[in-house]
Formats: sequence, structure tokens, C-alpha cells
Amino acid sequence: MSLKGKVAIVTGSASGIGAAVARSLSAAGAAVVVNSSKSAAAGQAVADSLPRAIYVQADVADDSACVSLAAAAQAEFGRIDVLVNNAGTTQVIPHADLEAATDEVWLRIFGVNVLGAWHMTRACVPALRESGDGAVINITSVAGLRPSGSSIPYAVSKAGLNHLTVLLASVLGPEIRVNAVAPGLVDTPWTAGWDAVRERVRARAPLGRSAVPDDVAEAVMGLIGARFVTGQVVTVDGGMALR
Repeated sequence: MSLKGKVAIVTGSASGIGAAVARSLSAAGAAVVVNSSKSAAAGQAVADSLPRAIYVQADVADDSACVSLAAAAQAEFGRIDVLVNNAGTTQVIPHADLEAATDEVWLRIFGVNVLGAWHMTRACVPALRESGDGAVINITSVAGLRPSGSSIPYAVSKAGLNHLTVLLASVLGPEIRVNAVAPGLVDTPWTAGWDAVRERVRARAPLGRSAVPDDVAEAVMGLIGARFVTGQVVTVDGGMALR
């Protein structure tokens, strides 16, 4: 698949899944807008490593920052064809510890994981419509599909993002397709200390390992290229759901 002449925004792309997606988009020929809310040096390094890319620091929980991010993409490259809503956050809280899941935790996680995707999509819709073949890919989680995940607020936020994907797909076609990728455990700096979980995945998953960021990027690229697919949540968990 060639994305030559196309422009993509990848939120939360200073490392991990987002950085892998940015690299894959660039390898296919797209100009890429790299983003993070913090980690500016790391985000700039990702952008500098790509042939046509810029870095824009913005917190997707802030609607005005999302509008500015979309505007920066258009000012630099003149269009937006792909939006990958990858930015996310969590807090590890045992599901039974209801007191630890405070309103502050809920609001922070929902602000990034759900409202962030909403803000970015809304900000990019006019340019995506002009593209004529706009694609939005939301990075969600298997925690939004079954009772698992780092905390209840995180899992519920990802379930909300899954449903947001379906609702947006219903109203934004035919000019814009909206899909989601729901990874299981992915080996990133975020999960570096999750050795016990990683061992359980190795023991149970039919494919015998946890994912790496490039596995998720591959699924993202597949959905971008699948021009008659919209409103789908694609699980990338090595078959873990089968067991």
C-alpha cells in the first residue's frame, strides 16, 4: 500500500505503539505529524528520524490543543488523510479496590482515552472529508471487550472508545472510515514491569507471546488500506480470547 502524498496524525507517538505506527505510515510514503503531551524530546526524535514529519506537543484532553494540532498539520502539509488516536493513559488499580478509583482518576483517564479521541476526530473531520478517503483508527484495548485491564476506569474508557468508533463510523461515511484496533498485552515501556502478566500470555495465547508495537502497527496499516471496512474493532491479542 502506498500512502505517497497522504498526511497522517498519530497522537501519543513519542514511543511504543504510536512510534511504531508513525514509522509504518512514513515507510508507506505518508507525511506524519508526531505528537505527545509530554516527552517532547522523544517526540521530536521520532519526527527527526522520518523523512517528512513534524512534532507537535499537545494534550488531547484539551479540545483547543486538538484544534491547534489539526491546524498545524494542515499548515505544514496542506491536508489530513489519516488520524490515529493512540494517546492513552491509565492507573493500575486492582478492580476490587473501589475506593482507589476516585473521581479524579476516572476524569483523567476518560479525558485522554475517550474525550481525546473525540476532540481529535472532530477537529480533523473537515480535512478528512476533503481527502475523500479519510481514515480514523482508534487504538483501544481488549480491556474494553472483556473484564480485564489495569483498572476499572481504564477498561470502561476503552469500552467507551470502542462504541465511539462504531457511532462515528455510522455518521462519517462515506468520506471517512472509522475503525479500531484492540491490542492485548504489548511489550512497551508502559508494560516493562508486567512480567507476571507477560508469562501468563506466553503460556495461554495460541501464538505463544505478547505483542510488540509493530504487530499493532501492522493491523493499523491493514485497516487504513481496507477501503470497504468501517465500524470494526479488530482484536490483536495472539488469540488470547480463544482461551
